[in-house]
Amino acid sequence: MASKEATTAPLDSLDKEQMKTFTDFLMSYNKLSEMCFTDCVRDFTAREVKESEEKCSLNCMEKYLKMNQRISQRFQEFQMIANENALAMAQKTGKL
Repeated sequence: MASKEATTAPLDSLDKEQMKTFTDFLMSYNKLSEMCFTDCVRDFTAREVKESEEKCSLNCMEKYLKMNQRISQRFQEFQMIANENALAMAQKTGKL
C-alpha cells in the first residue's frame, strides 16, 4: 500500500504543476483578449468584425506577445547575472 502512495505522489505534484501552468496560460490569454478587445473593438452595430478592428487586434496581440517575450528574456539575463554574482561572492568568501 505504501509503495502505491509513493508512486502516485510524484504524479500528483506533476498534475498540480501542469494545472498551475495551464491556469497561468489561461489568465494571460484572458488578459490579452480583454485588453485587445477593449482597445480595438468600437462598433457593436454590425455582426461582422471590421477590417480595422481585426487589424488593430492582431497588432495588439503581436505587440503584447513580443513585449512579453522581451521581458522574459531580460528577466533570464538578470537571473543569470545575479547567479554569477552570487557564485562569485560565495567563492570569494570561501563558502563554496
